[in-house]
Amino acid sequence: MAYRVLTPLDLSAEERAELESWARRRKTAQGLALRARIVLRAADGLNNTSIAAELATGKHTVGKWRERFASAGTDGLLDEPRSGAPRRIGDEQVAELIDRTLSERPPGASHWSRRSMAKAGGVSGTTVGRVWRAFGLQPHRSETFKLSTDPFFAEKVRDIVGLYLAPPARALVLCVDEKSQVQALDRTQPLLPLRPGQAERHTHDYARHGTTSLFAAFDVKAGTVIGQCYPRHRASEFRRFLDEIEAVVPAELDVHLVLDNSATHKTKLIRDWLTQRPRYHVHFTPTSASWTNQVERWFGLLTDRAIRRGVHCSVEELERDIRAFIEATNADPKPFRWVKSADAILASVKRFCLRTLDTDPHNAPLPQTSGAGH
Repeated sequence: MAYRVLTPLDLSAEERAELESWARRRKTAQGLALRARIVLRAADGLNNTSIAAELATGKHTVGKWRERFASAGTDGLLDEPRSGAPRRIGDEQVAELIDRTLSERPPGASHWSRRSMAKAGGVSGTTVGRVWRAFGLQPHRSETFKLSTDPFFAEKVRDIVGLYLAPPARALVLCVDEKSQVQALDRTQPLLPLRPGQAERHTHDYARHGTTSLFAAFDVKAGTVIGQCYPRHRASEFRRFLDEIEAVVPAELDVHLVLDNSATHKTKLIRDWLTQRPRYHVHFTPTSASWTNQVERWFGLLTDRAIRRGVHCSVEELERDIRAFIEATNADPKPFRWVKSADAILASVKRFCLRTLDTDPHNAPLPQTSGAGH
């Protein structure tokens, strides 16, 4: 009887270490781990029948991977790339679908859906989704943006960011603004409280009970807030709020005020008040760039945590909750950490402007710019 001669396997130290790693590692695919164990047993001198019995597999499988390793080494144990199903849509159809997505709108709608594009392009909705994912297209999504047109945008950004990253010695940096016409809202039906397995519920409609305007000054370094509510938000109320700041800030410190370009901040009444107090220094944010004023971020926290889901049957209740939030902030102040330099911000704005201007579907050259986008 003729016996099949088994191919001898002689492993190098590197090959044995790699195979043992595949066999032990938890993240290795089970098929690859089995092949590594087969080769290791074969290198130890076991025949195919013994290896098959030990590893609970077939003798044909053992012989296949023994021969693969003998001819190609560890690379022979890896799965060969598979071609997959043939493509049903050509490059021209893909290009046409992308061009239509970017340059056209469907009849009677503002944007394409998978179904409308599939109908217009004569392909399946699955194909449309696959092409859109491959090229990062999301017609159903829309985002907002606002670029400042301030001619001194770069100078103002450098000035304010410099205050945040390197505050002057023996001085306070206060971000000041007003949150105007905050509404005291009461729901038309009682609130249903939070329960296990059920979120808090409230009606979508509401009853108004008046408004208040909050003036606030956020201490950039300490994270504390000076706040006061007034019935209106005129220059006279802002002047009264400046008096509040003057009464609280130690007399020996300079005060740097970061303000937006609201008309109430630039009236003669306010200019005269500041002129009489030379220790106050005003820094105006660029127009349409409220994100440079840190108090706006604190207003966002106030809205999320105390106002939006609050129930207020009167302005007094609303102002009480606002004062409680200010007291909680000052009891455990957490200043915001500003990390971006002015150069990084201006470079980011410039990149956005260049991407926005690149609207030519045929990749026309971008217009030349000499500085950061304003």
